[in-house]
Amino acid sequence: MRLVVLGCAGSYPSSTSAASSYLVQADDATGRTWTVLLDHGNGALSALQRYGDPTALDAVALSHLHADHVADLVVLNVLRRYRPDGPLPPVDVWGPSGTAQRLAEMAGKDPATEVDGQFRFRTWDPAAPVRVGPLTLQAVPVNHPVEAYGVRVTGPSDDEPARAVTLAYTGDTDECPGLDQLAASDLLLCEAGFRDGHDDAIRGVHLNGARAGAAAARGGSGRLVLTHLTAWEDPADVLAHARSSYRGDVTVAEPGATYVL
Repeated sequence: MRLVVLGCAGSYPSSTSAASSYLVQADDATGRTWTVLLDHGNGALSALQRYGDPTALDAVALSHLHADHVADLVVLNVLRRYRPDGPLPPVDVWGPSGTAQRLAEMAGKDPATEVDGQFRFRTWDPAAPVRVGPLTLQAVPVNHPVEAYGVRVTGPSDDEPARAVTLAYTGDTDECPGLDQLAASDLLLCEAGFRDGHDDAIRGVHLNGARAGAAAARGGSGRLVLTHLTAWEDPADVLAHARSSYRGDVTVAEPGATYVL
């Protein structure tokens, strides 16, 4: 199983990165590569064309419906729908309740960007994991001001296909039982959108570096990848705060980075 970072900027695209978007890929026993798109925020379609293939998606998994996590689905729909050889088959989009309405509103309910044709909308049920080829996706409720989920992905190890490995993506969250459940993973892709020592009193929205590291430590994460850093955060500071509470392998996500599990 492989994780490809498309965009990792928090709240809005930065000068060097799109907003949140990631690819999870795994090969099945026949050698076919299955691809799940995790979130697709502002600017991420450009990165998807650079680091992936917008026409080869097997599912889309959305953590929540803030624009910096879903906005570029509207233009992904245009790319997939208006092709010289005709529209592509629809792809399943798993997300919170109201996903179809939210994207239609973002598209301005313009018939030229109608999102129903390219996407089959499915609502997450945390009690019902979703199978996509060799990958299993489980939505885990997390702590954010809107309905939000982390996504736990289980699939075959790239080096040992018979061995299952787990990637967990937090989406946006503060500390909560769901975060601790996600942290029990081989790789924790964890947001750190708040500044340590500056936003500490604001709760129920985002993690900071220290809280992300503490979650990874509690859950025994094999690796920690920090993402969703805002433009005013110094990645070196966030990394240092995470390392103060987590002694394992920790890095800051960058566009184009690939992590192999």
